[in-house]
Amino acid sequence: MKIAFVGKGGSGKTTLSSLFIRHLAAARVPVVAVDADINQHLGPALGLDEEEAATLPAMGAHLPEIKEYLRGANPRISSAETMIKTTPPGHGSRLLRVVEENPVYTVCARAVPLDEGTARLMVTGPFSETDLGVACYHSKVGAVELCLNHLVDGRGEYVVVDMTAGSDSFASGMFTRFDMTFLVAEPTRKGIAVYRQYKEYARDFGVALKVVGNKVQGPDDLDFLRAEVGDDLLVTVGHSDWVRAMEKGRPPRFERLEESNLRALRTMHVAADASYERRDWERYTRQMVHFHLKNAESWGNERTGADLASQVDPSFTLAEDREERTVETLTR
Repeated sequence: MKIAFVGKGGSGKTTLSSLFIRHLAAARVPVVAVDADINQHLGPALGLDEEEAATLPAMGAHLPEIKEYLRGANPRISSAETMIKTTPPGHGSRLLRVVEENPVYTVCARAVPLDEGTARLMVTGPFSETDLGVACYHSKVGAVELCLNHLVDGRGEYVVVDMTAGSDSFASGMFTRFDMTFLVAEPTRKGIAVYRQYKEYARDFGVALKVVGNKVQGPDDLDFLRAEVGDDLLVTVGHSDWVRAMEKGRPPRFERLEESNLRALRTMHVAADASYERRDWERYTRQMVHFHLKNAESWGNERTGADLASQVDPSFTLAEDREERTVETLTR
C-alpha cells in the first residue's frame, strides 16, 4: 500500500507520518518510509539524532544509478539519460518490491530500529536554493516518483511518503501514485485551504483522500473541521505529551502513546488497508502514462533531445504479479 501524508507547513504531517510508521512497525507490518519533504525531518521524528540523519544517503544524489537500474533491458528506453521522473516501466524494466533486497535499497535505504520492529528509511536529500521549483522535483523528488512508478506492492506491505508541504506536490503527477492520501489539517482557515486545493486537484484522478485533524483541542475545533470537510474527516488527534517528549529527543516507548492517539492510528490503518480493495492497476498505469506524455511535451523532449512518448509500452500494465527484473547491482 502506498500512503502519502500531505498538509500545510506546520500542520504536523511529519509527526503524524512518523507515528503511523511506528504503528505499522509495532504491528510487524513491512514498511518503507520516504522523506520527500523539503525540510527533511522524518529521520529525527523516527528517533535519529541530527548527526545520524545527516549521514543518510540521498536518493537525489543517486538518481543516475537508480535510472540505470530501473531501465533494465527495456528496449524502449535507449539510455538512463533519456529517463525523466515520469518515465513508466515497460517489458524489460526492473521492478521494485517492498519486501526484498535490491540495489536501490542497498544504496539509498537504511534500516531504522524502532521500539518494536524496524522501518526502511529513504530520503530525497537536503534541498538547496537552486533546487526550488521545477528542479527540485526533477533531481530529488523525481527519484521517489520513478521508484513509485516501478513499485509492485501488495496487501499488508506499506510505503509511507512524507510529502512536501502545501500544494507543491502537484508540480508532478506523483499525487496520483498513492492508494490513500492522509491530509493533515489544523482547525484553521489556512489548514482547510490546503484541503480544498488538494480536493480540487484530486477529484479528476480518483485519488482517495482522508483528513486527519491535528491539534484539535475541543468541541469547537471538531465542529469546525466537520463543517469544512464533511465525510472526508476520518479522525482527529489532540495534544500529546508523548509527542512533546519525542520532540525533545526523549520519547517513551511507543506503546505509551496516549490511547486516544493509538486508536486514531488504528483507524488510519484500517482505512488504508480498505483502499486495497479499490485498486485498479489499469487506471494506475493509464495515469502514469498521462503524466509522462504531459511532461514529455512540456519540457522532457527538449531537455533530453529524445521523443519520450516512444518510451510508453502500450502492451504493459503494472500489476502485483509482474516480475520483470534481472539480478544486477547499481554502480557505486
